[in-house]
Amino acid sequence: MTSALLAAESGLHETYLATFASAALGAVLYWVAHAYADVLGRRLHSRRRLTPGELGRSLLHESAVARGAAIPLVALLIAAATGAGQETGVTVAIWTGVASIVVLEMIAGLRSDASRGGLLLEACVGIGMGLGVIALKAIVH
Repeated sequence: MTSALLAAESGLHETYLATFASAALGAVLYWVAHAYADVLGRRLHSRRRLTPGELGRSLLHESAVARGAAIPLVALLIAAATGAGQETGVTVAIWTGVASIVVLEMIAGLRSDASRGGLLLEACVGIGMGLGVIALKAIVH
């Protein structure tokens, strides 16, 4: 998600700070929306009221969304700290996010003892998502 957001808006901001803030806010909103959708779906099914505890549990359950978003954000910060140009930093962050999708997908496949065909499917899903992010950058810019 964060890589896609960076791909879509790269070049729109003049500073690293504005780019980072925009991507971080987008990631937080996505995480909260994901958790809220989970809670809302369960509430619609069970006719329960929203409680802070239930929302908090859902945020904790969906925290992988925030952790995954941190990967390209950290790459962006490292690029800024090393003096890379902003466009280069955004590109590094996007590719880091893409690589993490593929690597994490493969780790999930290996940890689940997937067959060779299953691992191939895992790799194709990760690569497909990564290519989608790269295509978004190419289309928008």
